[in-house]
Amino acid sequence: MSEIKLPLKSFVNLDGIFQAAKFSAPDVFSYLGKDLGAWLDALLNEFGVNDQPVVAGTVHEGAWLSGRVYVAKGALVEPAAYIQGPCFIGPDAEIRHGAYIRGNVYVGARAVVGHTSEVKGSVLMDDAKAAHFAYVGDSFLGRHVNLGAGTKLANLKLKGDEVRFRDPATGLPVASGLRKFGAIMGDYSQTGCNAVLSPGTLMMPGATIMPCVHGHGIIKSPHVAKIPK
Repeated sequence: MSEIKLPLKSFVNLDGIFQAAKFSAPDVFSYLGKDLGAWLDALLNEFGVNDQPVVAGTVHEGAWLSGRVYVAKGALVEPAAYIQGPCFIGPDAEIRHGAYIRGNVYVGARAVVGHTSEVKGSVLMDDAKAAHFAYVGDSFLGRHVNLGAGTKLANLKLKGDEVRFRDPATGLPVASGLRKFGAIMGDYSQTGCNAVLSPGTLMMPGATIMPCVHGHGIIKSPHVAKIPK
């Protein structure tokens, strides 16, 4: 757990979202790492999911679900998708052809995990989209976040040691308490195609990273991160 809390409300507006009452912990780090696993286990228990998938939506032939997976009414899982539990897929969400979900993942209402996108240890809030060739590792995506094709949210430092982030209030580096920690992206933030976010990147609501840019630190709205000249 980080020494400094990151208020969830600084990144996400919970008004009217699916399962809003379940996001009662005020700190974003309550939905990352081991805490995310415990939170998902409790949620799946409430939906009667034991050691086998429970499907209320549509799972096409050729898709593979393994372990504790819940697919809500209206959700769609296309052929050749692989979903490893624990995983909760909300109503009207789309898990498209060739998607790979590697466990401890929450997919909100109308969210999208697209063709050959890989997600692990992450939360996608309502209407968030990782639609094409993305990697989302140990990250939190707010409402209506959009990842351009080929976006990578890196979650592990080259040295393999603890990830640090910068406190939005002071700009000073802070220990996250996590060895694997990708990005936190606020509501309506977005990346251009082939952008890469380093471990511990914070994107505030409405912020944008342009195509092929390496993002790190704190990216604030309405700031647009571009390739340095």
